[in-house]
Amino acid sequence: METALYLIPVTLGQTPIDNVLPPFNRDVVKGIRHFIVEDIRSARRFLRQTDSDFPIDECRFYEMGKHSDAAFFRQYLKPLAEGFPIGVISEAGCPAVADPGADIVAIAQRQGIRVIPLVGPCSMIMAVMGSGLNGQSFAFNGYLPVEPSDRARSLRQLENRALAENQTQLFIETPYRNHKMFQTLLSTLRPQTRMCVAAGITTQDEYIHTHTIQQWKAIGLPDLGKVPAIFLIGR
Repeated sequence: METALYLIPVTLGQTPIDNVLPPFNRDVVKGIRHFIVEDIRSARRFLRQTDSDFPIDECRFYEMGKHSDAAFFRQYLKPLAEGFPIGVISEAGCPAVADPGADIVAIAQRQGIRVIPLVGPCSMIMAVMGSGLNGQSFAFNGYLPVEPSDRARSLRQLENRALAENQTQLFIETPYRNHKMFQTLLSTLRPQTRMCVAAGITTQDEYIHTHTIQQWKAIGLPDLGKVPAIFLIGR
């Protein structure tokens, strides 16, 4: 196989791999023994799911963490110079999208290293697909401020942009604060602003619904537990 940096998507939750990842990915993974990962334990679990006979003991894992130094990232890419392909594995979804793998890819691009992204589930794109909101223009804003007044200000700014530019605005929240975020949205946004809640994408508990804020106030949000969710607002 080609000596390159392979970006290897993983499932978004408890979903059979064959439901969301093409067989080609499995063939690529079998040829790699060096992996840059967000979390070693979850990466090893994913590799076992990909192939129960995968020789994990022959592999080397380089952990990205959330605050790793770029100098370490450059060292992680050294096996490429020796002719070994490297795989990048996130905890969920596609590497380098709302993920520390982006820093790895940036270094690889600066060094002229071949980067090959593989096909797999991306919660942001799938949320836009299922929302019914504008898919021609959208923006992912990551996490919003935690402090209530700053959060409300950010939400109003995103709402103004969504309504004025018809640009769908996406953001996420720590799962255990999903309900609190939902209540803040209801108390901050305009009644006719449309909002989508997309949670548990590709899993058996998948929930993707879009309503106006006024409608959401009447419907309410089911208990999502600790399921990762994406919130989208638009017109």
